Amino acid sequence: MDRTHLERCIALAAEALEAGDAPFGSVLVGPDGTVLREARNHAVTQDPTRHPELELAQWAARTLPEDVRRGCTVYTSGEHCAMCAAAHAWAGLGPIVYASSTRQLVGWLGEFGAEPFPVTPLDIGQVAPGIPTTGPVAGLDDRVRALQARFHARTA
Repeated sequence: MDRTHLERCIALAAEALEAGDAPFGSVLVGPDGTVLREARNHAVTQDPTRHPELELAQWAARTLPEDVRRGCTVYTSGEHCAMCAAAHAWAGLGPIVYASSTRQLVGWLGEFGAEPFPVTPLDIGQVAPGIPTTGPVAGLDDRVRALQARFHARTA
């Protein structure tokens, strides 16, 4: 696990928050450790399906050969939702490393009095059981929680 990539994901999540979107950010890293692409959430200001993990999976499927995709790692501020986990699996991407988990997010949303998700919040393993995952990461998850708290305080 490369903490530098997770730090960048949190910075991208903060950028999303400042732009009015829910704070999520992701980085696609190639088999050699090179950052191939970054994305942040646009689900509030543009399209509710414009999640960074989905954007990276779609880009990889269009752009990278299958053998390269298998060796890529997606780093993300928050565990993939069911839509993004499915796209990740269909694109044939490799491991996922996340700073905070779906379970944590669901708990935080309850604390914040936020609206529930429009779909059932599932762990990546429930949607795509063959994808190796690492997360949450202590210390970074607290920073993600703080960004989520700021976002939901604005939308309350």
